[in-house]
Amino acid sequence: MLAILISLGGVGYKVAEIVRRVQKDVKTNPMKALDYLPESSLQIKDFHRSKIENGRKVWELFGDEANYYKEQKEAVIKKPRFYYYDKKGEVAETKGDEALLYLNEKELERMELRGSVQVTFQGYVLTSEEANYTPAKDQIVLPNHTIVVGEGIALEGARMEAEFEGKKIRLIQAVKTKIEPDKLAKKKNKASSSQRIGG
Repeated sequence: MLAILISLGGVGYKVAEIVRRVQKDVKTNPMKALDYLPESSLQIKDFHRSKIENGRKVWELFGDEANYYKEQKEAVIKKPRFYYYDKKGEVAETKGDEALLYLNEKELERMELRGSVQVTFQGYVLTSEEANYTPAKDQIVLPNHTIVVGEGIALEGARMEAEFEGKKIRLIQAVKTKIEPDKLAKKKNKASSSQRIGG
């Protein structure tokens, strides 16, 4: 009986020592907590992450909920809202039902958005069921049927690529275009009159 009590005391002491060490590690470096989580996931409500480079915000991501999978270096975001800021401060906004993030050494390697994807960029609204963002290229690829609507113009195609910094949109295969010259003329007149007013 004495041997059993001594064994239990030893086990209790070891467990308490491990708990104290984990608490100390987490207090000094909160990200260390991820090392102690089980393989499955870390759940986060009201997710927010951003990238700042040379004092400039490059992108920002919000979500209602996120699940982080440590072993795969992946995160699944529910109801994501992604904002890309170009060097002039203009914003491209992307929304969807779900986003899958692939992380590489705590950096975003790529992001895949699924379900009711909507990209608002340069006065145009792009809609599709899927979009893939690659930070290295500052590019969003919409690999499925995509519709682009702007004031006085509507386009659609089997696939589309949007380059943020170059401000280029490229539709590929089965492209259809609808132009309303009256609306385009009004838009052009608004833009030129606002430029004159501003000096």
